[in-house]
Amino acid sequence: MYNKAVAIINEVRKAVVGKDEIIAKILMAILAQGHILLEDCPGVGKTTMVLAFSKALDLSYKRLQFTPEILPGDVVGYTVINRETGKTEYRPGAALCNLFLADEINRTSSKTQSALLEAMEEGSITVDGTTHIIPRPYTVIATQNPIGSTGTQLLPESQMDRFIIKISIGYPSINDEVRILKQKQGQNPLDNVGKVADKNDIIEMQKSVENIYISDEVYEYIARLAAATRNSPMIKMGASPRASIALARMSRAAAWVSRREYVVPEDVQNVFFDVFEHRILINSRAGVSGASAHTALEDVLKRVSAPRLS
Repeated sequence: MYNKAVAIINEVRKAVVGKDEIIAKILMAILAQGHILLEDCPGVGKTTMVLAFSKALDLSYKRLQFTPEILPGDVVGYTVINRETGKTEYRPGAALCNLFLADEINRTSSKTQSALLEAMEEGSITVDGTTHIIPRPYTVIATQNPIGSTGTQLLPESQMDRFIIKISIGYPSINDEVRILKQKQGQNPLDNVGKVADKNDIIEMQKSVENIYISDEVYEYIARLAAATRNSPMIKMGASPRASIALARMSRAAAWVSRREYVVPEDVQNVFFDVFEHRILINSRAGVSGASAHTALEDVLKRVSAPRLS
C-alpha cells in the first residue's frame, strides 16, 4: 500500500507545484481519518489541491462555495413532501459524498458552519429526526481566507477543533511560479491528474495507519506536550484531550508514510504545529508583545524533552 501512497502524491504534484510537504500532510490527514483546514489568501491553489486529490483518489466529490446566503439545508440536505405519494423524501445536501470541499467556509453564517459539525464528528447527518450515514471514507477539506479579509468571520472553537490539522499552502518560490505559468499555457494541469487509487484503497490504508504502534514513552510525550500548552504563560487556552488524540492519529500517519510500523518522537514533532496551532489561544499580554500561537508552541516544543527510544 506504500506504493499507492507514493503514486497519490506524485499524481497530485502534477497539478500542484513545489508543495510536496503540504501534499504529504493532507494525505496523512486523510489516512488518519481527519478533516483539513486550509487557511491562505486567495489564488495560491487551495481549490486546485483538493480537485487534484479528488481525481487521484477517484472519490465522489462535491464542492460548495460558502457565502452569507448559503443555508444549513444546502450543506446537510432537507426533506420535502412528494405530492404524488404524500410521503416525505430526503434531498441530500452537498456534504453527502466522500470528499467535500467547503470553499471559503468563514464567509458564511455560524449556523451554516455548525451544520457540518455532526457530519465531521459522527460521519452522519440528521435531518428532521432521521439520520443518514455518510459513505466512507469521508473527508472535509475546508478553505478559509485569513481573518481580517473582507466578509470573513471567525470559526467557533468547537468547529476549529474538528479539523485534525490546519495548514497553509503559501506563496510559491520564483522558480515554482515560473513552472506554474508555463503549465497554465494552453492547458489545465488538472487534466493530467489520473486515478491511482480508489475508496477501498483508502480504507485499507486507514486501517494500516490505525495499527501503527505507539509506545508508552511516546504516549507520555504527547500528553506532556498537551499539558505544557495548558501551563504556558503565553497561552490562555491550551490543547484539549481531543487535540492529543488528533496528534497521536497524525503521528501514526506520519510514521506509516515513512514506512515504519511504530511512532518515533520525530513523527510527533513533524505534525505538532499543524495539529495544535489552531486549537490554542494566546493571552493578550503575549499578543501585545508580538507572540503568536506558533511562537508559543515553539517554546513548548523546546521545553518538553523528547524520549529516547531504545
